[in-house]
Amino acid sequence: MNINATLFLQAVVFAILVWFTMKFVWPPITKALDERTQKIAAGLAAADKAKTELAAANQRVEQELATSRNETASRLADADRRAQQIIEEAKVRASEEANRIIVAARAEADQQVVQAREALREQVAALAVRGAEQILRKEVNPTVHAELLSRLKTEL
Repeated sequence: MNINATLFLQAVVFAILVWFTMKFVWPPITKALDERTQKIAAGLAAADKAKTELAAANQRVEQELATSRNETASRLADADRRAQQIIEEAKVRASEEANRIIVAARAEADQQVVQAREALREQVAALAVRGAEQILRKEVNPTVHAELLSRLKTEL
């Protein structure tokens, strides 16, 4: 066997192998590599998109939190103002009620003083009549001497 024929035969076999590889083996490999490259690119694009969406979502969350904090502070301030207003209204009502009770108590006390004076006048008139009876040793008739007794009551 000649070395040239062996080399030639090996070259032909190598050419057939290259042709076979390029025709049947290489396209699925390149196709798989291209698909893998596209998947990686899509994944990276999705990751970038997710990052930007996450940043936007975080910004919206911060804005909502700030709005929420402001609303909460506003509501607390309103509640404090309302509480102070209710306290002031209660104080005013309590003061008015106290004044009304004091006026009613004074009126009742004045009425009781008038009643006590009337009762005292009645008692003094009765004592005066008894005293006059004993001095005169004669009975005084209250119906007959009503005018005299009423004048005595008014003088007392």
